[in-house]
Amino acid sequence: MTDPARMPAHMNDALETLLSLCAADALGAATEFKSPASIRAQYGERIRSYQPGSVFGFAPGEATDDSQMVAATLLGYRAAGAGAPDGVPHLAVLSALRDWLAAAPPDVGGLTRRALQITLRQPERLDGGALAWQESGLDGAGNGGLMRIAAPFLAGFRGEALARESAVVTALTHADPRCVHASVFLTAFLEALAGSGYEAAADAALRVMERFDARLALVEAGVLGVDSQAAHAAFRERDRAARGEVRSRVRAGLAGHVTSQSGFVLDTLEAAVAHARGADWLECVEPAALLGDDSDTVACVVGALIGARGLRVPPDLRPALRLGHSWPGWERDWPCVDHLGGLLP
Repeated sequence: MTDPARMPAHMNDALETLLSLCAADALGAATEFKSPASIRAQYGERIRSYQPGSVFGFAPGEATDDSQMVAATLLGYRAAGAGAPDGVPHLAVLSALRDWLAAAPPDVGGLTRRALQITLRQPERLDGGALAWQESGLDGAGNGGLMRIAAPFLAGFRGEALARESAVVTALTHADPRCVHASVFLTAFLEALAGSGYEAAADAALRVMERFDARLALVEAGVLGVDSQAAHAAFRERDRAARGEVRSRVRAGLAGHVTSQSGFVLDTLEAAVAHARGADWLECVEPAALLGDDSDTVACVVGALIGARGLRVPPDLRPALRLGHSWPGWERDWPCVDHLGGLLP
């Protein structure tokens, strides 16, 4: 059982951020794929507690694939251990994600599934995400990497190591440069929020994204290689434009604009940045739930941001919080407040 009173301050902050993203995900689970009109007809004008009605059968208080993959990624880091040689943590993360996938979770993104399956018989390879992107026609830019990318931050990576980890872990399944740069920005934003105001932290995170050579990081890690030359060429060709798109969407989100809550990575990023500006936890998360579409993912990213801001999950949302699936290392009936701390380093 996790006892926050016995945890170092930095670990307690990480646990609160992890709880926040899971609780926000669970709040948005009931409204996923629904329209704002149908949400209001079913639930009314407010969603301030966990609700039934998830299209994937998640019970009230159960978080979805977003939080599950954050947990699985943390399990991978824990399996690799501190000080593991280069490449070992990424292989361990892939192994943990495959364990999660093999347990047949009810909700898995198509590109995530394909990337994890594609090198199943060669588990020492890290280029499944690039190969899956090639198979997609170099057009897949979903939010499946962004939804779980708080994990490297929660695992304790900081500075350039955090940027590198965010790029590589995202590209294990989502190698489009828009996905990679969005994740580098988001984790830098999480880090900057601890000591800066919201807009100043976003500006600092954009500077990190702009100067970090994500393509080189992917080449050095083996995510882009001989068998993924088409992906490598496309990444290089689109790199600058992708950074510009991320920057534009972040600026729009800071101004409160929400284009959509679709599964497109830049829609998710923009919406999360817009929602997470609120004054308290529910003020940030509730709008994501009420807008529907990919509400659980947007809410999950919002939850990570506001957890890093220091906003805490309301007490009444903590006891019922669970992850809505069992796989090696996690049981569906485990209360998150008791067990999430065990995932942290």
